[in-house]
Amino acid sequence: MAAFKRKRGGQGSAPKKAKKVKFVADEDEIQTENLDIKNEVTVPAPVSMGKWTNKERVLIFSSRGINFRTRHLMQDLRTLMPHSKADTKMDRKDKLFVINEIFICGNPHGPSAKFLVQNIHTLAELKMTGNCLKGSRPLLSFDPKFDREPHYALLKELFIQTFSTPRYHPKSQPFVDHVITFTIADNRIWFRNYQIIEEDASLVEIGPRFVLNLIKIFQGSFGGPTLFENDNFQSPNMHRRQLRLAAAAKVREKQMVKEIQKMKRTEAKEDVTKDVTADVFLTPADDKPVQIESEAPQPKAVKKNKQKVFKRQRMQMARR
Repeated sequence: MAAFKRKRGGQGSAPKKAKKVKFVADEDEIQTENLDIKNEVTVPAPVSMGKWTNKERVLIFSSRGINFRTRHLMQDLRTLMPHSKADTKMDRKDKLFVINEIFICGNPHGPSAKFLVQNIHTLAELKMTGNCLKGSRPLLSFDPKFDREPHYALLKELFIQTFSTPRYHPKSQPFVDHVITFTIADNRIWFRNYQIIEEDASLVEIGPRFVLNLIKIFQGSFGGPTLFENDNFQSPNMHRRQLRLAAAAKVREKQMVKEIQKMKRTEAKEDVTKDVTADVFLTPADDKPVQIESEAPQPKAVKKNKQKVFKRQRMQMARR
């Protein structure tokens, strides 16, 4: 997880102030003494002429145990912002407010925001056609929703302070050829980086891209009272727990289906042992009253069967 913190160094030499000089009519030298006001002329301070006066930094660091995707995202952000500064990883046992004791912060009294970075896509894995000059100054484009709610307005100011390149920075280029957009959708902030094509002023995405899910906004730097808390935020542990519960429910459902199929197969085997077609051609008999006979039945006359004479025997008898 990458953390962003502003770091301010010394302001360098103090800017020169305007001087009051007096021109003497008979002499060519310029005196810088307090003389008559009527002959004084105010000379304005010289222009910066490219001198670097705003020496603000953005410190990009992480805790130990991050994955490769987050490490590549940090490297992309360092490449994207010429005023960034890298540092060693931070131990998980240390608290975030320890940074205020180690580094000189530009805003030690806050506020600060905590996000969950999701849907990370780095420059290395995205095949995009856009390209911009390294170290060029970006245009920051914000969704109109940033001006409607106070916590989004506060985040807008934090993003401006973090991603805007200081003027006359030694590593920056005097060109504006890409735009960084911050869009609010689904209660999240979507970060995109586009190149500005000069021919038709169209936009081509460069990357990286990621989604910031706001957790809390603190009054202090990396801590303090909570100014805003996102009610729609779901912690990664809770999300993983719901995924595990959903997977367990799916496994139980599969087991129940297997048991039901097993019971159906057992019932089918029991039915096969019985002949289900045995009673198909049986017709029930008519109910007749029971008759009791008191006398023995008379014997039937037996007819004598005449011997059957075949045709061959008849022919033999006829010859005789």
